[in-house]
Amino acid sequence: MTHTLEEQVIGFAGICQACRIVQQIARGQSVETSCWEASLKSILQTDPPDTESVYGSLRNLTIGLETVKAQMGHRNELRDPEVTRYIVGLLSLARRLNKRADMQAMLAERISQVKRQLTHFAITDEQIQASLAAIYSDIISPLGSRIQVTGDRSLLQQPANQNRVRAILLAGIRAAILWQQVGGKRLQLIFQRSKLLTQVEQCLSTL
Repeated sequence: MTHTLEEQVIGFAGICQACRIVQQIARGQSVETSCWEASLKSILQTDPPDTESVYGSLRNLTIGLETVKAQMGHRNELRDPEVTRYIVGLLSLARRLNKRADMQAMLAERISQVKRQLTHFAITDEQIQASLAAIYSDIISPLGSRIQVTGDRSLLQQPANQNRVRAILLAGIRAAILWQQVGGKRLQLIFQRSKLLTQVEQCLSTL
């Protein structure tokens, strides 16, 4: 099945959005609620009708699209090595997950449990955050090298923030899998950078 460049940009923007939100939480910065919620909800989109539906709309990927533009643009001062490190870590973990059918089955079951919880709680409720964080800790973390999140140590030691970070990292894994499903390749980020940036600009112009 042939996928469009826009679909690939959506998937990669989802990865970048998760990474930027992790950074914002770790530093105690404010997070755009609609983007945060959309990233978390994307975890539960297991059978979307199309790629954009995973996030509801392109507007819910504003942080991600702007981060892609900064990371892949021609201005070196805008690139954030910390975000790059998170992206590389998520892509590596997603590749490992793709090789483990047993972990994928376990992941699907645990996500179904969270869907049932949502009949009683909002996606940003601390109990949902804890459930998503537990999925990341139990299924994703054991797959490979853990992603070392840097920031305000006092904030990162708080259980609620630890859960938020792990929950959004799980959203990053979901985005990485989506990106791979729509034909995203690591070499594409090097050799098709100009095309990707043009598509990102087109997406941002519609917001």
